[in-house]
Amino acid sequence: MSVEQDGVPAAARERHAELSELINEANWRYYVLDAPTVSDAEYDAWMREIKELEEAHPELRTPDSPTQRVGAPISTTFAKVRHVQRMESLDNAFSDEELAAWEARTRRMLEREPGPYLCELKIDGLAISLLYEKGRLVRAATRGDGVVGEDVTHNVRTIAEVPYRLSGDDVPDLLEVRGEVYLTVAAFEELNRRLLDEGKQPFANPRNSAAGSLRQKDPRITAQRDLHVICHGIGRWDGSEVPKAQSETYERFKAMGLPVSDLYRVVDTLDEVREFIAYYQRHRHDTPYEIDGVVVKVDDFGKQRQLGSTARAPRWAIAYKYPPVEVTTKLLGIEVSVGRTGRVTPYGVMKPVKVAGSTVERATLHNADEVRRKGVLIGDTVVLRKAGDVIPEIVKPVEELRDGSEREFVMPTHCPECGTELRREREGDVDIRCPNSRSCPAQLRERIFFAAGRGAFEISSLGYVAATALTQPLPPQEPPVRTEADLFDLTLERLLPIRTLVRDQDTGLPKIDPKTGEPKVVRFFANQNGEPKKTTLTLLEQLEQAKRAQLWRVIVALSIRHVGPVAAQALAAEFRSLDRIFAASEEELAAVEGVGPTIAASIREWYAVDWHREIVERWRRAGVRMEEEAPAAGEELPKTLEGLTLVVTGTLQNFSRDSANEAIQARGGKATGSVSKKTSYLVAGENAGSKLDKAIKLGVPVLDEAQFLILLEKGPEGISTTEQP
Repeated sequence: MSVEQDGVPAAARERHAELSELINEANWRYYVLDAPTVSDAEYDAWMREIKELEEAHPELRTPDSPTQRVGAPISTTFAKVRHVQRMESLDNAFSDEELAAWEARTRRMLEREPGPYLCELKIDGLAISLLYEKGRLVRAATRGDGVVGEDVTHNVRTIAEVPYRLSGDDVPDLLEVRGEVYLTVAAFEELNRRLLDEGKQPFANPRNSAAGSLRQKDPRITAQRDLHVICHGIGRWDGSEVPKAQSETYERFKAMGLPVSDLYRVVDTLDEVREFIAYYQRHRHDTPYEIDGVVVKVDDFGKQRQLGSTARAPRWAIAYKYPPVEVTTKLLGIEVSVGRTGRVTPYGVMKPVKVAGSTVERATLHNADEVRRKGVLIGDTVVLRKAGDVIPEIVKPVEELRDGSEREFVMPTHCPECGTELRREREGDVDIRCPNSRSCPAQLRERIFFAAGRGAFEISSLGYVAATALTQPLPPQEPPVRTEADLFDLTLERLLPIRTLVRDQDTGLPKIDPKTGEPKVVRFFANQNGEPKKTTLTLLEQLEQAKRAQLWRVIVALSIRHVGPVAAQALAAEFRSLDRIFAASEEELAAVEGVGPTIAASIREWYAVDWHREIVERWRRAGVRMEEEAPAAGEELPKTLEGLTLVVTGTLQNFSRDSANEAIQARGGKATGSVSKKTSYLVAGENAGSKLDKAIKLGVPVLDEAQFLILLEKGPEGISTTEQP
């Protein structure tokens, strides 16, 4: 029976909704995926019909109607969304003893055999949650803090393997699926080649490239990145018969069209688990994607429910992590780089070697003392290690392979880029520095790249190669950026003439033009016809957006020595104005929790320099926001950490250091960098180090990452800190 609503017959309203979905899907496939599935004639017929419906019933012409936004580019805003069920992480085992201890605990709690077990590969990717209602994908979100993630639905919809609608007759009313987004090793290498060809900074590894690709603001870019998804768990399942085991879930997922790995096995005994782990440890680089271990799960859901979860993770699963990969390669030379604060760092240049899924040809050696301590000589065969996202590290030389041709490294006495004599700031300092902070091209290039980074202005189009083009002197051309003050004065007219050296992809040396015998140069921001590249226009747009950045990001972008995101956020919260920060005395600055006398002195010293003050004034005139705005009503998260002071140390699985501190401050807490008696909690990740030792000595409660997630959600009453990680 047809029932009118607001004067519109139900049949007309239903047809309008149906046409809207058809047209939106067609727009998506045409504009984003560049893979249309309907003819122009069919699309035009739908548009005519929906317009006729809206002419007859104007109430249907809403702002989100396809008639009001046909062909409009789709963008992603990364709004915060709450998961239906909290996303947990996994406990790790690094040895057979730890694996056996996990099995013994589960056996003791169940008072029976824990098996059978489901063994699957632990993909080194990005955790994702897919939410289906009535079989239709309504949301995709990143893990975030486990409770609240970022909405990346538009971008996930570009992944061909993710069904927009589930298939089959037994689809749940509501299904929250856990999975992993990843890039194959081959796709990663192809993406990096393309980025280098475009003059952009390549990704460090497949996991970073997957994360970066998924967080593109334009889904059309994500669609070009060949991302994949593997589904491996349930958050919520309502409205149909729930599977009885993990393995049954995978069969049900397949029937519904969800992507599931074929590289898993259900086994009965712990010895069979060990065999699976050992097999893939030998073949860990034979899989199409990077893996860093094996996940072992109790297969039966009844046993899973009986085992439950700790504050850390489910008791019914564990991740067996493989040890870091070590390889040997030839150390061809040791060169030095100059950082944004003038620090001169030696690094090894090696014969390219593949390690942990990516090709490595450079590795830091930290300082001259470290080179001597390790006993590394130029020409040595060296042991190289790289674990996960860790920077490649030269472990030691293979002394027995020396043939007498090796030679010692000698630290330079003058800056390799500007020729200024290098020096130590104080007697006994390990580091040597270039004191020419204003005119050294290397320091300026590094500061510009740093200012554009994620911890500062987040200008993705201003990568390392672009920063080089903006700052390198290439006579007779003057670089358009001679200090950070010039950054927000860039215009299309200033960018288009800029030339840059063409460098060899393997050696990094300038290529020589065979016709002239001179180094080859090309326009960087313009194409062959002299017209602006698309990335150039994007850069100018992002510079405009950066003017509205949060105050703490502006502070970080100034590259004041010792002032990182934690101190910058504390200063912004306390003073809420850049002018008030620079007007404050050293004592007032030092009194801010998380700042202290060293940072306070560094701020006063920085602002005393005239060309530093010019940066601030030029940015102000360009429209950069210099004051903190109060959050809009309704945007604030619950103040679960009001009055608490937290320190984050070590490596967390789901947070960068910046994002952990932002999460603390968003909930009313203070995030500081040092442990004291005033510290309410220490959040300790892997490799926590001396801060963990100090917290235990002072009796400061220590939380692991899972407890930290609960603290964010529920406050102190939601956790127990009797067990230390």
